[in-house]
Amino acid sequence: MPHPPMSSPRNRGKDSRAAWIVFAVGIFAYFSAVAQRTSFGVASVEAANRFQTVAAGLSMFSMMQVLVYAALQVPVGVLVDRFGPRVLISAGAVCMVLGQLQLAAAESVTAGVIGRILVGAGDAATFVCVMRLLPAWFSAMRVPMLSQVVGMTGNLGQLFSVIPFAALLHAAGWVPAFITLASLALLSGVLSAALLRSAPPGVNVLNDSISFATVGATIKESLREPGTQLGFWVHFAVQFVGNTFALMWAYPYLQNAQGLDATQASSVMTAFVVVNVGVSLGVGKLSAVFARHRSALALSFCAVIYGGWALMLLWPGEAPTAVMFIAVGMLALSYPASMLAFDIVRSFNPPRRGGTATGLANVGGFIASLAAIYLTGLVLDLQFAAGVSPTLYDAEAFRPAIAAQGLVAAVGIIAVLVCTRKVRKVHGPQSI
Repeated sequence: MPHPPMSSPRNRGKDSRAAWIVFAVGIFAYFSAVAQRTSFGVASVEAANRFQTVAAGLSMFSMMQVLVYAALQVPVGVLVDRFGPRVLISAGAVCMVLGQLQLAAAESVTAGVIGRILVGAGDAATFVCVMRLLPAWFSAMRVPMLSQVVGMTGNLGQLFSVIPFAALLHAAGWVPAFITLASLALLSGVLSAALLRSAPPGVNVLNDSISFATVGATIKESLREPGTQLGFWVHFAVQFVGNTFALMWAYPYLQNAQGLDATQASSVMTAFVVVNVGVSLGVGKLSAVFARHRSALALSFCAVIYGGWALMLLWPGEAPTAVMFIAVGMLALSYPASMLAFDIVRSFNPPRRGGTATGLANVGGFIASLAAIYLTGLVLDLQFAAGVSPTLYDAEAFRPAIAAQGLVAAVGIIAVLVCTRKVRKVHGPQSI
C-alpha cells in the first residue's frame, strides 16, 4: 500500500493552528504599533497648547517620528532576515513603552520629540517583521489576503486612538492617556516575546550568513531590482496622503478649516478608519486578480485619493457634512492601496532578501509623509508670519498649505511611470 507523500520541509507547519496563533499575536503587535503611531495626531491640538509651539514646531513631533521610522526600515529589514521577527517586535514594543512614558511626562518640545523618536523606532521594528512572518507560516495563496488583514488590523489600531484614546485624553488628561498607550505596548511586547516564532519547528527561514560584510551586497541586490524600485515609488505616491492626514493635520484641519468640534472630528476620523478596514480585503482581491496590472491599479487609486483632497480644497467655505465624509473616505483608500507596493516587491524578490526589500519599499511612503508634513506646516507658518492669515490655523490658510502636498504627489506619480517602464523592460511587457 503506497504511503501518502510527505510534506516538504518548506511546507511543514504552514496554515496550522500554531500558524494562526503566531498570526494573531503578530497582528495584535501591529494593532498596538499603529495605535502608538497615530495617537499624536489625535492629540495635536492639545499638544499645541501643552508645548506652546507654532505649526512648524508641532509638525516636528511627527516629522522626527516619521524620519526615524523611515531611516530604520532597511536596518530592520536586514536584522529580521538574520534574527527573526520575535526579537525585533519585542524590542520595538519596549521602545514604544519608553517613548509613550517619555511623552506623558514631557513638558517641553525637546522632551516630547524624544518620546516620539522612541515611538517611531519601536514602530519601525513592527510592520516589516509581521509581514516577514506570513510566507514562513502560510501557503502562498493565503499570503496576499493575509497581508491585507495585517493592514486592516493596523487600521483598527488607528480606530483605538481615534475613539477610546481620544475619549480618555479629553476625560482624564494627557498623562493618563499616554500611560494607557504605554500599557498596550507593554502587553504586545510580552505576548510577542512569549509566543512568536520565525517559522514552524524544523524549518529555517533565517539568513544566518548575513553579516556586516554582506549587508551592503544584499541591499544593493534589492535596490537593483526594478520591482523593488517600483514598490518604493508606489508606496511613496499612495501612502503619504493618509499618513500625513492621520499622523498630523487631520484634527487641526477638521477643527479649524472645517469648523468641526472635537466630537465631530472624531466621527469623521472614525469613518476614515472604517473605510480603511472595509475596503482592505477588496483591495487584496484586486491585487491578486490584476497581478499583472498592479501599477495601473495603484495609479487609479492615486486618482481617487488625490481627488478627495481636491474636493475639500476646491469647495467654497466649509464643506457640508456629507461632502466631508465622502472626501475623507476617498483619502482613506491610501492605506489599503499602499499594500500593493508589498505585493509588487514580493513578486520580484526571492524570499532570502524579503525583509530587506520590504523595508526598502516601506521607506517610500514615510519619506513622502515627512516631506508633506513639513511642507504643510511651513506654508501655514509663512502665511501667518507674512500677515496673510490672521491666525496660525486660519481656515483659508489651509488651502495653499495642503495644496503644497501636490508637489510630493507629482514626484511620486512620475517615478511610478518611469519605474513601471523599467520593470516591463527587464521582466517583460506583461509583468506588471
